[in-house]
Amino acid sequence: MWSGYFLSIGAAVSIFLFHKKCQKMKTYEEINLKIKSGKAVVLTAEEVSRMALEVSPEEIVEKVDVVTTATFGAMCSSGAIINFGHASPPIRMEKINLNGVPCYEGLAAVDSYIGATACCPDNPAYGGAHVIQDLLEGKDVVLEAWGKGTDCYPRKHIKTTININTINEFILFNPRNAYQNYNVAVNTTHKMIHTYMGTLLPNMRNATYSTSGELSPLLNDPEFRTIGIGTRIFLGGAQGFVAWPGTQFHTTRPKNELGIPVTNAATIAVIGNLKEMSPEYIKAAYFEKYGVSLFVGIGIPIPVLDVDIAKRVSVNNSQIQTSVLDYGTVGMPKLGEVSYEELRSGSINVNGTKIRTAPVSSLAKARKIAEELKLQLQCGEFEISKPVQLFKKNTSLKSLKETEANND
Repeated sequence: MWSGYFLSIGAAVSIFLFHKKCQKMKTYEEINLKIKSGKAVVLTAEEVSRMALEVSPEEIVEKVDVVTTATFGAMCSSGAIINFGHASPPIRMEKINLNGVPCYEGLAAVDSYIGATACCPDNPAYGGAHVIQDLLEGKDVVLEAWGKGTDCYPRKHIKTTININTINEFILFNPRNAYQNYNVAVNTTHKMIHTYMGTLLPNMRNATYSTSGELSPLLNDPEFRTIGIGTRIFLGGAQGFVAWPGTQFHTTRPKNELGIPVTNAATIAVIGNLKEMSPEYIKAAYFEKYGVSLFVGIGIPIPVLDVDIAKRVSVNNSQIQTSVLDYGTVGMPKLGEVSYEELRSGSINVNGTKIRTAPVSSLAKARKIAEELKLQLQCGEFEISKPVQLFKKNTSLKSLKETEANND
């Protein structure tokens, strides 16, 4: 009797240990030690997606330590904090232009924030994004500022030139980047329209889309288990950080069976030192009859801590769907859903209509970022960082309500 009892306990312990082994957990510290010693196994998200066709998530946990993700696209909610330094006599800048582009002046005397989408009134195709790129490339930029004059800041006007070497701080701070999925844009009307998704031809003759699909950062960690405040990232060619959840952070969007949003959902706010960045990964752009934007390169390493994360990073383009919206109609009604595999094929079918597709983000650049980040991790130049705080769950958005006085 007792021998059978102890045999049962032994079997139970063996089963428990087997399951524990199968559910092996890694830690950030363990992975960073492997990175420092040059022993970490790092793959891009595309490589892991291919690997997952032949091996199980349990095997991926055993074989892979870090997966690199990346995106390179237009991110309008971007900009730079600049400290110009004091002149003699000093000025409290209350109106500021850089190459004719207005900058926000309501900080301190010589601090400013230039938004990427701000534009020059005399040249709407030139804006804040171009000023940021010009400075990043080492070009001189004309600074002109005005103030009322005070006892401690007596000067009322200054006009001079600045460049990346003369200014003190040059900080990229972007309130909303790296959308977790995004919509496909089409136009059902009979006239051409110009949007932030590019030019849309009439009668659904083209469809544009963004994000890098299976390579996209927030699609590889849809529950934000490893991406949060303090996460170290590749930003514009340098090391930066996730500073906060991005504006319009919406986690209650409709999801597919894998828990991946099928429309634009969460975002991240990011910060980094522009003086360390590269013009290759920070590019100004102008969308015809829409305005200026800034293309930003972001790469995020995802540590493969357990089986669940291994499953998440194994997702491929055929498993990621997004929504097709009619940008030509008020309210942008949804016309259907398509996968990124279909989008990448060059055409999609929407309600019986075959439509040519084109990306407004660069997959080639995203791949280059993922590879560069992979190399930095393999060489021990980049460490992963555990978030100091995870993002809130079940967040939603509020719409702007108009008062009757504004309903003209």
